[in-house]
Amino acid sequence: MSSVEASAAVLSPGVHRITLDAAGIPISGLLSTPALALPRATIVALHGAGMSAAYFHGRAHPDVSLLSTATRLGYAVLALDRPGYGASVDALPDGQSLTDQADTVRAALADFTTDNETGAGMFLLGHSFGGKLALTLATEGEFRGVDVSGCGHLYNEDTETKMWQRNWGDLQLYPPGTFARAGAAVDSTPILELVDAASWPQTFAELADRIRIPVRFSFAEQEKWWRTDDVALADLAALLASAPRRGLTRVPQAGHNISLGWAARAYHTSALAFFETCLLDRAAA
Repeated sequence: MSSVEASAAVLSPGVHRITLDAAGIPISGLLSTPALALPRATIVALHGAGMSAAYFHGRAHPDVSLLSTATRLGYAVLALDRPGYGASVDALPDGQSLTDQADTVRAALADFTTDNETGAGMFLLGHSFGGKLALTLATEGEFRGVDVSGCGHLYNEDTETKMWQRNWGDLQLYPPGTFARAGAAVDSTPILELVDAASWPQTFAELADRIRIPVRFSFAEQEKWWRTDDVALADLAALLASAPRRGLTRVPQAGHNISLGWAARAYHTSALAFFETCLLDRAAA
């Protein structure tokens, strides 16, 4: 059964730590719920490699947190520490493969729904490696839609870009204090997901046609990890032919870690607008 802990001082009011039981594996995370008795819907947020659930609750500026922004608009947000992070480290010291992560997260969500109302259903929002997991989850289950940032399908082969530039872009794109406060969001990367990362272009080509829910890709203006040229994006859209709605957007004034930067509010509200469109489509159907 899931357990909710009192908020620590580093969390905003209404944000709580939660631990879920994923078939015997503890999965930790952050939960934020609106004042409404029933949330409009629930967003399952999945962080990238070397991060944690705190990525979606940045504390450098009030506008940065996805949890705070979405809750004000009536959504619940469940930001999970992916398998191999947080409470699951002892059970999964090497992490899990992408397929196994998907199975574990499905088990954790099954536990979550036994005690929590999800409103009109669950949406997936993933960043970087969490975007890969979100897209894998999107091939099965009753999710209403999926939005990913910091994740494409073809790696940028530029070898001259420094690692910090790939991960962040220009540092002025982030509020003062971001890097002093980033410790809560940063974690070590389990070895198994580094292995999976190398084969992602082939993996995506195999799973893309199985995604039959609305999907949107959001790319930072200074995204350095992925190819975002017109040819690559056209190929990406073509691979997602089975999705009933496809979106490809660029986020101005943003680096790879969009949800920690000044552009976070613009990105988060645009993702919520996409989810609102998914709800409208469902109601019309």
